[in-house]
Amino acid sequence: MIEIKHLSKLFKNRSVIDDISLIVNDGEFMVLIGESGCGKTTTLRMINRLIEPTSGEILIDGKNIADINEVELRRDIGYVIQSMGLFPHMTVEENIQIIPALEKKGDKRWLHGKVMGLLEMVGLDKSYASRYPSELSGGQKQRVGIARAFANDPKIILMDEPFSALDPITRSDLQNQMLELQSKVKKTIIFVTHDMDEAIKLADRICLLQNGKISQYGTPEEILRHPANAFASSFVGENRLWSSPEYIKVKDVMIKDPICISPSTPGFKCLSLMMNKRVDSLLVVDPSTHRYLGIVKASHMRGVSDDTLSASSLMHKSKHILDEDDKIMKVLDIMNDHHRSSLPVVGKDGVLKGLLTRSGLVSILSAQYATHDPDSEEEDD
Repeated sequence: MIEIKHLSKLFKNRSVIDDISLIVNDGEFMVLIGESGCGKTTTLRMINRLIEPTSGEILIDGKNIADINEVELRRDIGYVIQSMGLFPHMTVEENIQIIPALEKKGDKRWLHGKVMGLLEMVGLDKSYASRYPSELSGGQKQRVGIARAFANDPKIILMDEPFSALDPITRSDLQNQMLELQSKVKKTIIFVTHDMDEAIKLADRICLLQNGKISQYGTPEEILRHPANAFASSFVGENRLWSSPEYIKVKDVMIKDPICISPSTPGFKCLSLMMNKRVDSLLVVDPSTHRYLGIVKASHMRGVSDDTLSASSLMHKSKHILDEDDKIMKVLDIMNDHHRSSLPVVGKDGVLKGLLTRSGLVSILSAQYATHDPDSEEEDD
């Protein structure tokens, strides 16, 4: 665990970091983000003592890093920077194994095996081991830089805008690789970026800095849904939530006042209401408690000759009921896998909260998330 307590840094009497305090838990991916000059890189460099703080302290597993030898501290912390920092006169293998070799952690055979494993881990063929940095693309160099940071098996990895100089496709590929890697190794990672999309994609928690102070510290979802102040709201962007479907919930997109009927409503009135309201389904609720009972769909009434039958006789109980806090990606899976065009949203007390329709989703999310035409779907509720 990393604890930052009342940390401040002055450069020529100018405050760069101003009394910040935060905790990064073991195995957490924390992103530092903010405008240029807000103190992101300065904070990162103070964690491995490349810069000494003016005041405050940083503790790793309860121990003040000021009491740890600088060289020993840095050998236990992986560090990845934008320019990669690879030694041009060394091969990829030599670059990756440099710290374990200095630490004399194994013989040449062990080090070679370690490098081969790390190359595979970052998605590079073993043939890259004998190449020099000048023979690599920007994305390949960055993969080598990541492999080197992991070579000494540190608990903590610091990453200073490692992907910012890469083209969008390579950058996205490396972000995905980083997510997959972190899911396996669970390192404590502090990652600096100026890109909110990157922060939302990678982070367990985000620390938004403004002029050396913490503007907001929370999960991506917390920051997307509840910006703490005007700066956070402006930095996040007004519609950012809608470009991050993994954080959209049912309550964000459901119809909160769907058309409801009582179980005693005759079938002919159901059909008339559907025609007048231009809907193909009605939700049946208990008139006194508003508890969800079932759904009457136009498709259910095909071939029914007695139009005086009540809604209770015509309705079907949906096999799939949503909760307000269900993630929208889960809903899309249900709709696609079970060919549903609408799903009721019901509270834990059984009371109807709303209705989620595919057409409503399509109007909010991009068309790529709608893979079926609801008008052509066969209902099986």
